[in-house]
Amino acid sequence: MQFLQAASRGDEPATLAVWLPRGVAVLAAALGGLGVVMWIAAHWDSMGRLGHFALLQGLVLATGAGAALIPRARAPLGLLALLGIGGLFAYFGQTYQTGADPWQLFALWAALALPLCLGARSDVLWAPWALVVMTAISLWVHTYSGHRWSVQPGQLQVHLLAWTATLTLVGALSSHWQRYTGAGVWGFRSAVTLAVVAVTMTAMGGLFFGTVKAQYPLGVVLLALAAGLLSTPRLFEVFALSAVALGLNALLVGGLVRWLGEGSWNGDWLGRLLLIGLFAAGLLAASVSAILRLSRRALAQGAPA
Repeated sequence: MQFLQAASRGDEPATLAVWLPRGVAVLAAALGGLGVVMWIAAHWDSMGRLGHFALLQGLVLATGAGAALIPRARAPLGLLALLGIGGLFAYFGQTYQTGADPWQLFALWAALALPLCLGARSDVLWAPWALVVMTAISLWVHTYSGHRWSVQPGQLQVHLLAWTATLTLVGALSSHWQRYTGAGVWGFRSAVTLAVVAVTMTAMGGLFFGTVKAQYPLGVVLLALAAGLLSTPRLFEVFALSAVALGLNALLVGGLVRWLGEGSWNGDWLGRLLLIGLFAAGLLAASVSAILRLSRRALAQGAPA
């Protein structure tokens, strides 16, 4: 009954007048930037090369100037400029066929958009910028792994360098550098989520591509260390810890699946499924219980969860 009464209240949420215009502006900027890129793709042969470049460069220049001169619209205009930079480099690469690897274009996109993000100081830009950086790292791994997505022993150095770059991104968008970057919690969470996906997928590849590679145990150790650090009172962040715990659980369950597939359980598929299900459920329950306990501790100490 109390839920029904609360749901039927006619009062407007206190923060709606503040966040609704901002959300609509950010959505409009994202749709506008993507719309310009799609419009150019649809009119590839009708405008000519000069017209396409003029339109994209004009978009970047106008939105960049608007972000600098209009503080209230800085975040959405900055996002539109960031998308415009990406569209400009994509068109440049398609037009001139420079022979550059795709990761170089994404890396250059991230480098040129970095001053824009530092100036806007908003997660509206930092979150997509983290995605651009992670895409560049992933494409770099693909390039230096023989243009293959498989995981082989000879690729360990490449994967370790990629993980180092990924952790550097996470650290740069953490609260410890917020006074310099202006990045908030969602920029950090975006970087953590992308980092967990990258480490987990690489470690899974090391587990299931032929014999078990060093990438798998190293991935488990890395995520376990990250979970330990994020569990400390100083670094605790519930979303980041949940993402790391999910990745670690997936790796541990995957390890059990691999072990059972190579053991003496080959004929007992029902027993294997039961054991895997119980193990996965137990890991999930333990992870959720631990995260809830840490969250209550953080709330008791007055720290943001």
